[in-house]
This record gives sequence, structure tokens and C-alpha cells, in this order.
Amino acid sequence: MFERFTKDARAVVEGAVGHAEQAGAGQVEESHVLLALLDREGTRGSFALAALGLTPPRRQAVVRALDEARRRGGLSRADADALADLGIDLSAVISRIEGTHGEGALAPAAKSGGWGRRPFNRGAKALLSQSLRTAVAHHDRHIGDEHLLLALTARPGTPAEVLADHGVTYDSLAKVLYGGGGTQAAG
Repeated sequence: MFERFTKDARAVVEGAVGHAEQAGAGQVEESHVLLALLDREGTRGSFALAALGLTPPRRQAVVRALDEARRRGGLSRADADALADLGIDLSAVISRIEGTHGEGALAPAAKSGGWGRRPFNRGAKALLSQSLRTAVAHHDRHIGDEHLLLALTARPGTPAEVLADHGVTYDSLAKVLYGGGGTQAAG
């Protein structure tokens, strides 16, 4: 599959590995892919983000939202709402845990594994597969950073939720990239 990745898409994958390493994460996650996409300039994906108003100054809000989700242990807002429906105040739980164990105590711990490359977790692997299905659904021969971005918005989870909060959805991206309603590849 990687032979179908464009230079820009490969740079995103490498950037995601770099973000995981910088964060001390044991595995590359979908949020690392999103951070790498936000780093890119002059690509189809970056132009689509800018067209939807997610310009470099506004991208910091996305980074902050991802940091906040990591602080919640990766739980999405939908997860927090479900817990609230059960009478559990996630903010209170986080405050108590951080009061006892320090800030960021719920953030996923890095696995000790030496100096090698970080493996991709299940969600990040599924994202890469989804990007292939997305490219095929749009009759594109290669997988570009725009396909990674589209796949990210098509998958449930914190990265898609954060992007949607900033006006970046699968449909809005497909409209910018392909000029009409998007053909969403089956997940």
C-alpha cells in the first residue's frame, strides 16, 4: 500500500512518527497523524484546511483541543457526555486524579521499547487503510495527504470530533477537494 503514497502522504506518516516520538508515546496514534497534517504546507490537504478556515493561526486551537483530549485519557466529548448521563462528572474525576498523581496522569503512558520506530496502533493502521479506500472511492490512483485527511474525518474519534468543531468534516473537505458531495468510502 505504501508504494501508492505520494511524497506528501509519506511526509505525513513520517511526521506522525516524529510527533509520537516527541510526545514519548509508545505508538503512533490518529492524533499524531492529524498533528502531522497540520504541520504541512503547500499540499492539497493544507489548501483544503485553509479553504475551510483552518489557517495556521487557528490550527493552534486544534492542537490545544487534542492536548485536552489526551489529558482526558483520550476520551472524546461523546464519551464524556455518556459518562455524564450516568452521573459521572469527568472533569471532577480528572481533577481528583491529577490532584493525587499530577497533571496529565490520565494521558496514555509511553511503552518502554528502546530507540526503534514507534509502531502504529490499531486506529492509526485502520486510518491508513481507510485512506486507500478513500482514494479508490474518488478514482484517484495515489494516496495523498488529502486522502489521509478525508479518512481521518470519516472515522469516529477525537481527531474527527476536533476537526468538526472547527468546521472540517468529511463532506466539507470532499466539497473543497472534489467540488461536490463526497463519496465516503466504507469504513
